[in-house]
Amino acid sequence: MHKWHGIAEKTDFVSFNHLRETFSSADYVRPYTIFNVGGNNYRIITVVRYCDHKIFIRWVLTHREYDEWFGIYRKGKA
Repeated sequence: MHKWHGIAEKTDFVSFNHLRETFSSADYVRPYTIFNVGGNNYRIITVVRYCDHKIFIRWVLTHREYDEWFGIYRKGKA
C-alpha cells in the first residue's frame, strides 16, 4: 500500500484511461475506482475526482471482504 500511495500522491491523473496507464489492474465500478494492491490480496476502493486531481479512499478491504462488499453493492445495498 505504501508503494500505491507514493505513486498516487505524485501523479495528477486526468482520466481513468490515464490512471490505467499507471495502475493497469484498476477497475471502475461506478462511482468507485478500485485498486488491487498487495499482490492482489487487498482492494483500495476510492472515489477519484479528476477535475482537481484528488483521490478519496472510501474503504481498504481484503480480497475476501471485497468479494462480500461487491456482492452487496451489486444488489444496490451498499
